Amino acid sequence: MAPTLRESKSIDNCSPSLIAKLASGIVLDIRARAPYYVRDWTDAWNYRVVPATSLIFFANVLPGIAFSLDLIETTEQYGVAEVLLSSFMAAFVFSVFGAQPLTIAGVTGPITVFNKTIFRITQSQPDAPNYLQFVGWVYLWAAIIHWVTAILNWCNFLKYVTLFSCDTFGFYVSWVYLQYGVQVVTRQLDSSSLPGALVSIILAILMLALSFLFQSISQKKLFHRHVRRFLADYGMPISLIATSGMAYWGRFDATNPETLPISGAFQPANGRAWLVPFWQLEGKWVGIALPFGIILWILFFFDHNVSSLMAQGSEFPLRKPPGFHYDFFLLGITTLIAGLLGIPAPNGLIPQAPIHTTSLLVMGRVSKKDEEEIQSSGSDENILGNIPEYREQPIAVVEQRVSNLAQGSLCLVLLSGPFLHVLNLIPRGVLAGLFWFMGADALQGNGITQKILYFFRDKKLTSKEEPLRRVRKSRIMLFLAIQVIAFGATFAITQTIAAIGFPIIIMGLIPLRILLIPRLPFTTDELAILDGPTASPFTMESVGGSL
Repeated sequence: MAPTLRESKSIDNCSPSLIAKLASGIVLDIRARAPYYVRDWTDAWNYRVVPATSLIFFANVLPGIAFSLDLIETTEQYGVAEVLLSSFMAAFVFSVFGAQPLTIAGVTGPITVFNKTIFRITQSQPDAPNYLQFVGWVYLWAAIIHWVTAILNWCNFLKYVTLFSCDTFGFYVSWVYLQYGVQVVTRQLDSSSLPGALVSIILAILMLALSFLFQSISQKKLFHRHVRRFLADYGMPISLIATSGMAYWGRFDATNPETLPISGAFQPANGRAWLVPFWQLEGKWVGIALPFGIILWILFFFDHNVSSLMAQGSEFPLRKPPGFHYDFFLLGITTLIAGLLGIPAPNGLIPQAPIHTTSLLVMGRVSKKDEEEIQSSGSDENILGNIPEYREQPIAVVEQRVSNLAQGSLCLVLLSGPFLHVLNLIPRGVLAGLFWFMGADALQGNGITQKILYFFRDKKLTSKEEPLRRVRKSRIMLFLAIQVIAFGATFAITQTIAAIGFPIIIMGLIPLRILLIPRLPFTTDELAILDGPTASPFTMESVGGSL
């Protein structure tokens, strides 16, 4: 829903410029969001919080653990406990203290690639340093740069982040999910019995098919709308539980498929102490950690802020103000804590962050006659009653802090002995299917995918209102080619020892959009259709407006 007049004015008065007083962005973010803090808790008294908590819990913790399997097995320095603690810490900090609690933070694929690459580089040296102490310094340097970034108001450069960058990065993340799903399955072909590996493949396909089946039913005109909404809310968790149960049925159980590894309750890997004495690291390695810290800052600046932008996208009728500067300062704190505890550093998650906001949407039954009136009135009430012709559309978002805190608290609960045992029962093949579902689902709504599919649509069945009809096909292909090349370069480098540099390519999407794209033969109207701001003007006011 569009912000009220009072809310819009409160943001207009809190828009820092690119060159402003030190920490003015942080101060203005706090001033803008503070009046809503109590409401952030009281507004959680809404049923939408329940399915949102359930959905994002499964979509966050299990992929986080699965992403970390390769890191756990490669470094032998991390365990499931570290991943769960990282997810809890991020959820607690951003839900209780953050300016935008809708953004879900946790362990991502890029940070696991980053940490694994650091291990390969440092441990191949003859005088290899203590890995966790070295990573602790990398995180400390990154945290310091995070704080400097927030204090100098550099988050205002997010005004230059458009759908070009977000779609390209989202496309990359989606393919990372698909790739990791394949890796989870193929790894079992090498480490387990052939029957067990085949069962894992079957479970992965079953998980993928069931999830899409429930999603398809929820989007079709089948059953009552309450049934459709239930399947949209709980289809994925139901699929995961049902598919996991299949692994213990009959001949499937006899093959003994591989499940998630676990460690002791509330215990770190290798029986070490939770506090990492990184201050004991040799001096030369402290200096070597600095460039790694800069690269991590580049990754988090783009990854976290883009996930926050996508969680506050134009398609969501948000009413409460954002706070990019303040939240990035908090991300520096969580990065420092992660280094002290020896856990993977959390940051904003894609596609989990926008999935979280989507699960909190309040849908209204709106007639065509009343649609424009609702959009301009700012009312957040469902329009029910006797409307002969209507369609459902988002009319509000339950903007609150409880669902994020609750899903993080469930991660902490999983660290207890009984629930770790339950976690150990989940087959790895089910996680592969979850990766495939989340990756494929994210690809469906990605702008790159939509433009590619446009070329294959029957033009007779394509709406005359389709904006791409007003763009020359050669220009669509040119725009797509640039995005696909950028995606290919990012994806390719992560498959090599040079993977440590992939955040630089990702960050390069911003100057590519600013400097190169406008010089190409696009008209102003074509570029406006092919690209656009990620979030609404209301959200972008926090960073000085849109490009």
